[in-house]
Amino acid sequence: MSKRVKRTLRYGLIRLALAVVGLLPINWASRVGAAFGTLAFALAGRERRKALESLTTAFPDWAIAQREETARKCFRHLGAAAFELACIHQLDAQMPAHVAWPAEDRARLDAALARQRGVVFISGHIGNWELLARRVSLEGYPCQTIAKETSDSRMTALVERFRASAKLKSIWRGQPGAAKHMLRALKAGEILGLLIDQDTNVQSVFVPFFGKPAKTPRAAADLALRTQAAVVLGFCQRQGPAQYQVSMEEVPLPKGDGEAAVEALTATLTARIEAKIREAPEQWVWMHQRWKSQPLLPPPPST
Repeated sequence: MSKRVKRTLRYGLIRLALAVVGLLPINWASRVGAAFGTLAFALAGRERRKALESLTTAFPDWAIAQREETARKCFRHLGAAAFELACIHQLDAQMPAHVAWPAEDRARLDAALARQRGVVFISGHIGNWELLARRVSLEGYPCQTIAKETSDSRMTALVERFRASAKLKSIWRGQPGAAKHMLRALKAGEILGLLIDQDTNVQSVFVPFFGKPAKTPRAAADLALRTQAAVVLGFCQRQGPAQYQVSMEEVPLPKGDGEAAVEALTATLTARIEAKIREAPEQWVWMHQRWKSQPLLPPPPST
């Protein structure tokens, strides 16, 4: 079967699943999604092995049974999150009831925006990052997110329509003029959202993540240091079926500039992301191969 046919079938199945799941009450959808996650854990052997390998790297002192249970809960959480997003119209209609945003956390974002230099908003693949951006945007905050286009233009368009329905603008990484769009957003005093917790094919630096060097995108630190925009770190973590809570904090810029400052800021942000993952390990995407790239060893001394 050709890639084109596979993509067409996948796109059609996703559209059908979204239509069917979207008819369910959201709490039912969440529970059904968790059940699908359990099934995926049992059947998707390759992704299960990746998750267990990552958990072994992060938590080498854990018993095997604890790592397996965390991986199973991770699949359940992601399944529930996907099905919840299929019920987005229900979520949008009662967003504050489903995604709590405490006043003190909102005040931190307001204070950062008040400086009128824009906000570099950092998060990771923790909890439900799509709902995090949506919760903020639906409150009227001007937001743009950085994203990678999928291999199927129809899927990219589907994601773009989904985010646009919450007045979220997407800047697609690699598109012509993407860097200028980012700078313009910050100059206009907007929020620019980036996820920096994956090993991707972008300019990166190596910083510690669970005690091991991890290739980490540097764009967030470069943008913040270049523009002196405020840096806010935010997460949307699960509290129960279709129930989340947002947390936010501002991260001060390091003194100085240049490569050392970029590495220092990226390391600080990564350490905060790690701390959040440790609070609820089952809510991170352990099947991602976070440490697949490693720094090149220096050449041996000449004799």
